[in-house]
Amino acid sequence: MFYSGYVALIGKPNAGKSSLVNALVGEKVAIISRKPQTTRDNILGMYNREDCQIIFVDTPGVHHSKNNLDKSMMKNVRSAIAGVDLVLYLIDGTLIPDEEELDYINHISCDKMVVRTKIDIKNQKPFDSDLNISSKTGENLDILIEKIKKHLTVTDKPFYIYPPDYYTDRSVKYIIAEEIRENALNNLEREIPHGVAVEIIKFDERDEIVYIDADIICEQDSHKGIIIGKGGSLLKKIGMNVRKFAEALLEKKVMLKLFVKVEKDWRNKPQKIKNLGY
Repeated sequence: MFYSGYVALIGKPNAGKSSLVNALVGEKVAIISRKPQTTRDNILGMYNREDCQIIFVDTPGVHHSKNNLDKSMMKNVRSAIAGVDLVLYLIDGTLIPDEEELDYINHISCDKMVVRTKIDIKNQKPFDSDLNISSKTGENLDILIEKIKKHLTVTDKPFYIYPPDYYTDRSVKYIIAEEIRENALNNLEREIPHGVAVEIIKFDERDEIVYIDADIICEQDSHKGIIIGKGGSLLKKIGMNVRKFAEALLEKKVMLKLFVKVEKDWRNKPQKIKNLGY
């Protein structure tokens, strides 16, 4: 028997959706940060085994829309729910879900499971869930897969929706752009990350080397200096980390150049949001 289908991961920001996808797929599909609303678009991660292919849809965190980027992100959440075989609603085990969140869960009309995450962390809060897991330690992830399979399409022969050697639907350029953004998020002050985006300007891959130019986009002139850092220290740190990641990913030498660009109020410009892939 072969099981295949789509599973959407829904939940508030920092519920552990991207961490779970990465843990299950075994590759870095989605970036991770403690900053809320890190994921901005639906990203597919493929869990491939001889008896199944599960397509996980990592989504932006459920939140109230404040600008056009937020509205685009919440549209992505709604589109992810439509047409999937199962919704996993993830709740951080250290937090108590409020009435609004519980009401949201109750109004999900397709098959769903409520999953408590981060159970490796102390001070767990009491609430009802279908399964408790830890992406960090791997606790109960095997049980999660078996529960998911009960909701998928079953065929007598293997039926792979994507080639079995795929682990994401995203391009290398997208993955590297997101790696740049992750490094920026994890090194910037709290108020800046929401206004940061990354755009790959040049991607020239040759036999033994790849040339990459990328813009880190921010909304305010004052943020530009913070991103660059004293004497360019922060930008150099981001560049060094991303270059190592890109060389491991591409298995080639990488020449990476980063630039910081100010584009005021880009989060309210639909065409810019579209060009950035959000």
